[in-house]
Amino acid sequence: MATLDVFNVKGEKVGTVELRDDVFNVKPNLDVMWRYVDMQLSNRRAGTASTKSRREVSGGGRKPWIQKHTGRARHGSIRSPIWRHGGVAHGPKSRDWSKRLNKKVKKLALKSALSVKFREEKLLILDDISFDSPKTKKMREVLNNLKLSDTRTLFVLPWKEERYLNVRLSGRNLPNVKVLIADNPNNGNGKEKTARIDGLNVYDILNHDVLVLTKDMVRKIEEVLGR
Repeated sequence: MATLDVFNVKGEKVGTVELRDDVFNVKPNLDVMWRYVDMQLSNRRAGTASTKSRREVSGGGRKPWIQKHTGRARHGSIRSPIWRHGGVAHGPKSRDWSKRLNKKVKKLALKSALSVKFREEKLLILDDISFDSPKTKKMREVLNNLKLSDTRTLFVLPWKEERYLNVRLSGRNLPNVKVLIADNPNNGNGKEKTARIDGLNVYDILNHDVLVLTKDMVRKIEEVLGR
């Protein structure tokens, strides 16, 4: 098993943690990671773009003039795509862009992305990070202590609890920071019940320079992906 140092929010080393090689140190599968990212970006598409063809545009039922002997080009309808106010030729239509992957492929993609960060030494483990209230200033202090103030950083927290939700709120105004909550959407109550859950995903891992996990998050990842 690989071993990484564990830091607190002050940037001080407070221990070590062992990482399972079958989760954090597998051979990255680039094809599977591409498929996962392609699925994520495709599922974001609204698919609502739509144009009207010549049969859907109003008007233009009759032939505008006779076929011959006018000196003008022949036309069958004023709603032809070459006419002003005519229909659109080969235009977009509403469609469903969503894609799906099976669970084994998703797991391998996540393992590959985590392994990329581990091998590039871009994986940072914290003992814990939580705030009593949302304060952007607190998040800036944590980033400065960890020397990540100028780095695109992804924080992934394990539980949908108010103290972790405050961390998310504290980082939302910082352009280089994103905080994900990787809990079950059905957990919690009150404000925690309705909080948006992003979950761990390949696109966000690869789209940030440094991945920051808590010790609880590491164990949670190993529990889910190590089965």
